[in-house]
Amino acid sequence: MKKVLILGATSAMAEHAARYWAGDLCSFFLVGRNAAKLKSIAADLLVRGAESVDVHIADLAINSNHAEVLVAAAAAFKKVPDIALIAHGVLGDQDVEQSDPEQAEVNLRVNFLSPAHLAGRVAEQMAAAGQGTVAVISSVAGDRGRQSNYVYGSAKAGLNAYLSGLRNRMFKQNVRIVTIKPGFVDTPMTAHIKKGPLFASAQKAGRLIYKHTNRGTAVAYVPWFWCFIMLIIRHIPETVFKRLSL
Repeated sequence: MKKVLILGATSAMAEHAARYWAGDLCSFFLVGRNAAKLKSIAADLLVRGAESVDVHIADLAINSNHAEVLVAAAAAFKKVPDIALIAHGVLGDQDVEQSDPEQAEVNLRVNFLSPAHLAGRVAEQMAAAGQGTVAVISSVAGDRGRQSNYVYGSAKAGLNAYLSGLRNRMFKQNVRIVTIKPGFVDTPMTAHIKKGPLFASAQKAGRLIYKHTNRGTAVAYVPWFWCFIMLIIRHIPETVFKRLSL
């Protein structure tokens, strides 16, 4: 029976991924800021077959909270988790952030510094235990900076590079680091964006996160076709790219 720690458990993608793990009779420790939402998710997971579900209220954007969260999770599980999914983040507002350094700093802190700090700490715990998988939800936006979201994209690019190095370092410790790169996903975070054919449902994204985390896939594009879309975008010559409205 696997122990699953979900940091940012009220994320729509994380919630759907958790439902699949519940079907495997896993135990959960859910962390987020919204107590009512966490309670609702916990009840749903128990109905779906989860062995046990504990919840913990914390603002994960504040790095000083992380030690307490991980101690509480270890106490609830009575061991280091087998799987940790780091799912918190914000999309932000590029128009505001490009003219307000403080708002840009919030985006960088929530989308890069916080998940990187958590991933490093959890990976160290797992290395000491001799096994484990850390999956982190990043974004295809980190593959190349674009004028429409380069603050958010730069945070995800930094996170991708951090996870790549952590994966390289943890390989010999039997700890797998999974970088999840969703494209457009229909969630509350993207509610203001007009939906198109490239959008995936949160349920589909959750299923793919569950699958790739269990497999220990190094880098997973969600859905798969974003790998080819971003391959093209990365290889557009800069002389052409800077003239595009992306």
